[in-house]
Amino acid sequence: MNKAMFYKPITGGNGSVRCYLCAHHCRIGPGKRGICAVRENRGGVLYSLVYGKVVAEHADPIEKKPLFHFMPGSRTYSIATAGCNFRCEHCQNYEISQFPRERPDLPIPGREKSPQAIVDSARAAGCNSISYTYTEPTIFLEFAADCAALARKSGIKNVFVSNGFMSPKSAAYIARLIDANNIDLKGGEGFYRDICHARLAPVLETIKIMKSAGVWVEITTLVIPGWNDSPEALRRIADFIASVDTAIPWHVSRFHPDYKLLSAGETPAETIRFAVKTGKEAGLKYVYSGNIAEPGGEDTVCPGCNNALVRRSGFTVLGMNISGRACPLCGLQIEGVWQ
Repeated sequence: MNKAMFYKPITGGNGSVRCYLCAHHCRIGPGKRGICAVRENRGGVLYSLVYGKVVAEHADPIEKKPLFHFMPGSRTYSIATAGCNFRCEHCQNYEISQFPRERPDLPIPGREKSPQAIVDSARAAGCNSISYTYTEPTIFLEFAADCAALARKSGIKNVFVSNGFMSPKSAAYIARLIDANNIDLKGGEGFYRDICHARLAPVLETIKIMKSAGVWVEITTLVIPGWNDSPEALRRIADFIASVDTAIPWHVSRFHPDYKLLSAGETPAETIRFAVKTGKEAGLKYVYSGNIAEPGGEDTVCPGCNNALVRRSGFTVLGMNISGRACPLCGLQIEGVWQ
């Protein structure tokens, strides 16, 4: 166990505490856990039950996060602990994200690893960054922060792959330690309420906080038939991203049924094409199609002259044609973190 950050005892609350790590602001009574099921009140002190309990670790292409404008072609060391502050009906990693909530009778899984061991593993694997991913990194923020601080000292960058449902304080705190953040912008308020059991507004606020803090931000939307695929829903997402910065890359990905959301079919290719068109009409410079074989849909193209700068197939970079940070044909500066 490790003492948690971002909580306060409730005056007159008979030992209860209020957790301010994420936007749920859980009131947690003695012996109880928050919505994430991995933060527990023991004697009026809140503890993280997953500090250093690594349930998954792999060396991945950075494109898998997905991040297309952050050190393309590099490798990132991905880690996760069990748990999540969302209960998404379509979660692809539900076996680990929902385990503490669905199996409270069992010990929380994971191998004990220190922050230094994570950094050493990343270096040994030849990775340029560490990604806190697979589940929701907010719920293991204490461990992620300690890893990130050591990684920076070693010249290794840090990446969050997050649902963005943070408190402003925790978002600002981790923003000082990470270099990039892919944030899911899943849909409208109804989608967050019915599918994620959360709210939209904190996610929008986190995107703004990360961007203003200088973190490189990319946005992903998994387009689900009947839930967030209407022209109005897609336009609202695109317009919001453009209002923050038209250079934020938007990844629109095809949905495959999973977990509890099995009634919705796979996203038609035409819907993904429409979403890409919608993003570009909203003024976004970089819009990508994901989980679908769409020729050129994953390529980074110069918004000035349409020159192909980075060609991709899936998570593989096939070729790069960028001069420093500029298009070699027209000289336009291309936003991102380039090697």
